[in-house]
Amino acid sequence: QVQLVESGGGLVQPGESLRLSCAASGGTDTSVYLWGWYRQAPGQQRELVASITLGNDIKYTDSVKGRFTIDSDRAKNTVDLQMNSLDFYDTAVYFCNARGASGWGPNRRDFDLWGQGTQVTVSS
Repeated sequence: QVQLVESGGGLVQPGESLRLSCAASGGTDTSVYLWGWYRQAPGQQRELVASITLGNDIKYTDSVKGRFTIDSDRAKNTVDLQMNSLDFYDTAVYFCNARGASGWGPNRRDFDLWGQGTQVTVSS
C-alpha cells in the first residue's frame, strides 16, 4: 500500500529558506502522475502552491512564483519544494499530494494520497 511521508518543515525568519520533501513508499511498480504541494493557514482554505506532472509540466500559484521551486524524481517517487525568501504569509501547514497508480497487471490501482502535513512558520 502506497503511503506519503513528508519532511522538512520548521521555524525560520523572513527571507530564509526551507526545503520540503515528500516520498511515496510501499506498493509495487508505483508511478506518480501528478505531484502537488498545498498549504493551509489557520482559518483559510487549503490552496495549491505548486504542482508537477510526470511530463514535467509545472505550475505555481502567483504568490510563490520566483521564490518556490518544485522538483520530482520519477525513479525515487519523491517531490521536493524549495522555498526561498519566505515571508510571514507563507506560514501554514504544507501538504503533499500524489496521484498515480500502483500494482501489477489486473491488480493495478489508482491512488490519490495526502501526506501528513508539515508546519512551516515564518516569524521574526
